Amino acid sequence: MPSGLLALLDDVATIAKLAASSLDDVAGAAGKASTKAAGVVIDDTAVTPRYVVGLAPERELPIIAKIAVGSLRNKLLVLLPAALLLTAFAPFLIMPLLMVGGAYLAFEATEKILEELLHEHEHEEQLVDAMVDPAELEKLQVKGAIRTDFILSAEIMAIALASLDHLTLVTTALALVAVAFAITFGVYGVVALIVKLDDIGLHLADQSASAARAVGNALVRIVPGLLTGLSGIGTAAMLWVGGGILVHGLEELHVLEAVPRFIHDLGHAAAEAVGAAKGLISWAVSALGGAVVGFAAGGIIAAIVRRLTKHPEELIVD
Repeated sequence: MPSGLLALLDDVATIAKLAASSLDDVAGAAGKASTKAAGVVIDDTAVTPRYVVGLAPERELPIIAKIAVGSLRNKLLVLLPAALLLTAFAPFLIMPLLMVGGAYLAFEATEKILEELLHEHEHEEQLVDAMVDPAELEKLQVKGAIRTDFILSAEIMAIALASLDHLTLVTTALALVAVAFAITFGVYGVVALIVKLDDIGLHLADQSASAARAVGNALVRIVPGLLTGLSGIGTAAMLWVGGGILVHGLEELHVLEAVPRFIHDLGHAAAEAVGAAKGLISWAVSALGGAVVGFAAGGIIAAIVRRLTKHPEELIVD
């Protein structure tokens, strides 16, 4: 976790000390929960910059601020109470709900891959380009970003909650509040920096110093590729995290245990075969196995959804 997030987490934990039985419990639990949710955080960071594409540069930061406020509101006013109710009255539902979220992430990632392969995203881009009212476009983008963030935030909070099952209700609540603030400010701080990199590059490119111009020109060239790369990383993270949650859920619920056992055994065998960096090799194989499971589950869901959402005339022809 970046040092900035750790500093923010320490500040939040200090404020929470008055109500918490142990500051170390809150800070440690929040840090652990944030680490567990890292894969979804990567996707959240990768997804958000596309919502300011096509908008005036001077509106980029205000739009990101609106999305960040909506994200924090989602976490604190909706998802946190729901998480605490689950902890208090139906803890047995946490894993099944987590698996539902994992399946949704896998579906979203698979849909992104299919849209790229079938060029279906071009229709959406044409609709956005056709909108001539900047205010309406901004409203649409913010609404879409907050809706997407709600799904990702729900998964972050669910992953965090699943790692806090040994704590009291009060400490769990404080840890989740710390996670909500740390993740939101961390993600949208990084997003703000990413979307302004091109402006920073243009500003530096106009400077008289040759070193500044070189850095500026490099940023102008790099930023488009960076955004494309982030999109790919986000999709991979969704498959890895969603599939990993499904694999873990199968193991916890003792359903289709052969799947998680096979992935675990394969990771162990690969690590032993390579010899060096066993931990890294084992993790990489497990992540790849989770991504394969995620793609399989996402593909099944995507096939069902696409079948059900076909136009009636297409169903008749088939």
